[in-house]
Amino acid sequence: MTVLHLADEGEAADLAAFLSRLLHYDRGAAVRLQAVGTALAVFGRPPSFEVLAIRAVRLAKPYEDGFHVMLDVTVSAGELLEYIDESAATAVVPGAVTGPPWAGVLPPRGGWRSEAGLPEPDALRAMVSAAVREFRSRTEELPAERRTRAELDRIGREIWSRAVGTTRLPVRAVHAAQSLGFLRPARTADPVGEASLGLYSSGAWLRLRTPYGAIAVRMAGLGALDLSVR
Repeated sequence: MTVLHLADEGEAADLAAFLSRLLHYDRGAAVRLQAVGTALAVFGRPPSFEVLAIRAVRLAKPYEDGFHVMLDVTVSAGELLEYIDESAATAVVPGAVTGPPWAGVLPPRGGWRSEAGLPEPDALRAMVSAAVREFRSRTEELPAERRTRAELDRIGREIWSRAVGTTRLPVRAVHAAQSLGFLRPARTADPVGEASLGLYSSGAWLRLRTPYGAIAVRMAGLGALDLSVR
């Protein structure tokens, strides 16, 4: 089995926390792993948010497995979590699984440009809290005969599809970042801190970058079948 040597115990703990949050929303979650050099990218899709979540993990040494200088495999998130040894800062890569459709449609690696209009971190967190309160209030006010899954979904789509500030980013992307631990206040020892929060675009994709991970949204819809496959 392939063993990944992570940069330190903190990287291992952060990866484990990310996988745990994905599994909270989907017990059968899969993740796509791509490792080049000393960087490992872990892609997941929490079904409640219709976004791609990306966690970048630092490796202690460049990934290399014989003649295969790049790792690219889709695996069970649950199995990967079981194989993480935080004290040793290692992760055993489990056997490949048949990837869900989203795993073949990833954001581009390059061509990203900065987008203006993203509110400050505190305003983003407040926006998510207000949206959650609005959803609860509106659904609680529904009479019993109208409290159907279809009506709840309709209200949810209305709220979470709203644009963030003057950007094209939907509120659901910020909600996903908050729920997956990407939007938490930066560590005081982090020299970059929340200054690394930013919004970028490349083609039909938008990417919300935070110090702890990124959320990518394909504005034409991640579920479309006419997308280029990588």
